[in-house]
Amino acid sequence: MKPRLRTFLLFAIAMAASWYVGAFVSPTFSVTETTLDAQMAESGQPYYIARGERTYFDAVPIAESRLAAAAGGGPPGITEEYVVDDSGAEPTYQKLDAQLHWGFWSLLPAVVAVMLCWLTREPVTSLLGGIVSGALVLGQYDLTGAVLIPSLATTNAASIFVLYLWLLGGLMGVWSRTGAAQAFAEFMTRHVVRGPRTAKLTAWMLGVIFFQGGTMSTVLVGTTVKPIADREKVSHEELSYIVDSTSSPIASQLAFNAWPGYVQAFIFVAGVSFLATEADRVQFFFMSVPFCLYAIFAVLGTFLLSVEKTPFLGPQMAAAMERSRTTGALDAEGAEPLSAKELHASHVPEGYGPHVLEFFLPLGTLIGVSIGTFVATGTPNVLWAFGISLLLAAGMALGRGMSLRDLIGGFHDGIKGVVLGSVILLLAITIGGISTQTGGAVYLVELLGASIPYYLLPVLLQLLTMVVAFSTGTSWGTYAVAFPLAMPLAWAVAGANDLAHPQFFMTLCFAAVMDGSVYGDQCSPISDTTVLSSMCTGCDLMDHVRTQIPQASVAAGLAAIGWTMMAALFA
Repeated sequence: MKPRLRTFLLFAIAMAASWYVGAFVSPTFSVTETTLDAQMAESGQPYYIARGERTYFDAVPIAESRLAAAAGGGPPGITEEYVVDDSGAEPTYQKLDAQLHWGFWSLLPAVVAVMLCWLTREPVTSLLGGIVSGALVLGQYDLTGAVLIPSLATTNAASIFVLYLWLLGGLMGVWSRTGAAQAFAEFMTRHVVRGPRTAKLTAWMLGVIFFQGGTMSTVLVGTTVKPIADREKVSHEELSYIVDSTSSPIASQLAFNAWPGYVQAFIFVAGVSFLATEADRVQFFFMSVPFCLYAIFAVLGTFLLSVEKTPFLGPQMAAAMERSRTTGALDAEGAEPLSAKELHASHVPEGYGPHVLEFFLPLGTLIGVSIGTFVATGTPNVLWAFGISLLLAAGMALGRGMSLRDLIGGFHDGIKGVVLGSVILLLAITIGGISTQTGGAVYLVELLGASIPYYLLPVLLQLLTMVVAFSTGTSWGTYAVAFPLAMPLAWAVAGANDLAHPQFFMTLCFAAVMDGSVYGDQCSPISDTTVLSSMCTGCDLMDHVRTQIPQASVAAGLAAIGWTMMAALFA
């Protein structure tokens, strides 16, 4: 059977199955409970800290809870509820969330998107296929009005348009028109870079320096190092792997960023003294950092790849390295890089002399504004950072004699160069929301949350979060689903097995959830960081995914062995 026909038949079967599930399969309704570290405001209203801000709520007695009474029956008509249990010495507050899932069918949208990505190597239609599948499961037949428009008419989607399409694309386009990126490449070549190894090592070091992680690190490192790496014949698969593997893993290790404040909100367990307050939970986060073994092995693995001393190299990555060094081809035959040809070469106007400061000053401003806003507010304002940097780059170009017409032409080229990547990012966000609505993560948590040998719990939590994050394309979303289950489960398992060091055991389980989510997000073709790593390094999305997974899986396997041995020997 021809590949095109096989792909079409797979798509048709998946759409038919999705429609059947939405029309004839009744969803399972369940209620998840999250114990809150609630405090009382001066007004007497309870609140808890979520993402660094107070969230006020009104709680009803647990005996009057509509969600608690509906558990095991039909949907009660509300999606969340706060309850209080005052039967003990201290009142306990919980947040109840109504969850729907269709069993293993809940995974169908993500499976369709991932399978089509692997078969077609074309991410736009693959993500659209997953979105259509999810819409059919949910019974939402108005794909534009009920699915796409609500997803795109959000602050998150608007931020992508402004940041990645206008500001990032505009800055890259201005750098291309002024020749700033090439001037930087020439500067680094003269003073630092002496071949492929030093080019890759520069990328690795910048990934460590830009430890905010996620999209910020990916964009900065990718756009900064790409002209240098291209000149030294470093394949785009190598560069995108280094950029991706030093984003979230570094952010979880050098966690002087928004991660601790976000994660701590999900790990409160009633009766556990070392998780009692927000300060306790943030301290627990940092104490767990040395046990985030996947992040450590991932960062170490990229360093060894950079200096070309890695003990394990996947055959596809090895082939990419051999191809680029011997033929100079930075992409595989038939590859479709996410950054367009407009950004692959400079278009410096005649008579304009590029200067390396046109790269360093906007880049330094970008980093300075990001760090400054992080210190001042606790969160780096990436929009401000890129916006001010773009204005500075444009102002320097005009001040050095470039015409406004040439400058706007560079801005236009930059936007055109990142349109495809921005569209893929928006579709990835949409399918992530669809996967959440179909309850795929909830189903996996329920499936793997049964009683198990205590020393296997960290690895099973790792596998669970790897699958959830890979299916949804988000590590932070996985944390919100997994931690409220994993931490109470770890405490209960430690007590049931009378472990001598329950806090250490919970540390291992915490690290497993952190790292499993990072792995799944990093390797998922529908993750924003995966897409951005490909876009900012000029790599084909699926080539990046295929060449990255073997190295990342080795790091995940080593981490699993380490957690199991430590749990069996020291917990």
